[in-house]
Amino acid sequence: MAYVKDLWTKTVRRPDGRTEKVRTSRYGGGKRWLAVWLDPDGKEVSAAFDRKADAEKKAASMGTDVNRGEYIDPNAGKMLFGDIAARWLDSRIVDPSTKIRYEYIYRLHVGPAFARRQVKSILPSHVQAWISDLNERYGPSTIETSFLVLQGVLELAVADEAIRKNPARSPIVQVPKRSGEELIAWSDERVHAVIHAHPDLFRLIPIIAASCGLRQGELFGLALEDVDFDEGIVRVRRQIKKLGRDHVFALPKNDRERMDPLPQWAAEAIKRHVNAYPPLACSLPWEKLNGPLRTHNLLFRWTDDKFIRARGYSELVWKPSLVAAGVIPDAEKDARARKRFTTSRKEGLHQLRHYYASVMLAGGVSVKELAEYLGHADPGFTLRVYAHMMPGSHDRARKAIDDRLFRPRAVSGDQVATG
Repeated sequence: MAYVKDLWTKTVRRPDGRTEKVRTSRYGGGKRWLAVWLDPDGKEVSAAFDRKADAEKKAASMGTDVNRGEYIDPNAGKMLFGDIAARWLDSRIVDPSTKIRYEYIYRLHVGPAFARRQVKSILPSHVQAWISDLNERYGPSTIETSFLVLQGVLELAVADEAIRKNPARSPIVQVPKRSGEELIAWSDERVHAVIHAHPDLFRLIPIIAASCGLRQGELFGLALEDVDFDEGIVRVRRQIKKLGRDHVFALPKNDRERMDPLPQWAAEAIKRHVNAYPPLACSLPWEKLNGPLRTHNLLFRWTDDKFIRARGYSELVWKPSLVAAGVIPDAEKDARARKRFTTSRKEGLHQLRHYYASVMLAGGVSVKELAEYLGHADPGFTLRVYAHMMPGSHDRARKAIDDRLFRPRAVSGDQVATG
């Protein structure tokens, strides 16, 4: 049932039985027309309008939505985005490090723009303006994750019937695409220079990275029991992952263990390293900070005989080694006299993983096999990233045509013709 009520007048019955309209105490103040309808639970809901036609349209629309099962409480849209975001963050079923990143991104980039706004007030144009502002200051990864969080919160608002449509899914909303810049693998000479620039205690790290393609966290979590010298393989079974200020052992990325071939020269390097620096028995929680403790004999240790932390290795070992190898300039001091290196994503430890991929492809290893060795969930991803590193087929194509179409053939007698 839906109807319209006049708030400025009311009908009264006289003693003689006749009725007439009289002014109410609200006459001339505020909106005059009240649209009234019953929600699916039978509760009366209303909204006031200046014009009768608007009130009639609203009442009819709400009544129709109730009958069709498409009703959304108009007051639900008044919920603050921040309140819905808190529920969304609490409900994520992801690994702890991903949840920490979502919370970090929300706190820095999403919350300041939307937390205090009513969710129904957020328009596609607001979302696009926000993305454009982020694009002026941050890279694609930050923008993509920020948009994922925003879109997820608004999707929960749709699911909870606070809003009818998700404004982040509008066709006008566009997230900047990552540039299609191709990876360039380091040369053999550069890789050797970086390896030899490492202090002896850490030299095995770039050797394993270049010869087995492990990620940084997988390198730091590699244990002696993961190396099978007889079979010539490395079992990649864990990584050291940072959760806030603490660390845990966790499965490798994509939650996939794998086996990588172990080249002989890398195996010999491991044996020399173990003789000089016995493995470190290290205990860390598994997957979560309150997870069960696991102990492994790590191949790599820091100077304080604890496991290696990524930032310490990057600033105190990796980047100085790049300087010594002539890859980057020497560090400069900032306003607080702290050393600062000038680097980009093109000079990270991950470059040795790209080098490994380029060597594998040049050696004829298939994309499917390489995907297994790198721990990629989808060989298609491997192909997209490294296709340009595959050996060119132009020479094979030319030779195939020459051999078939332009091979010598006999015509008659001693004459020889070509196709």
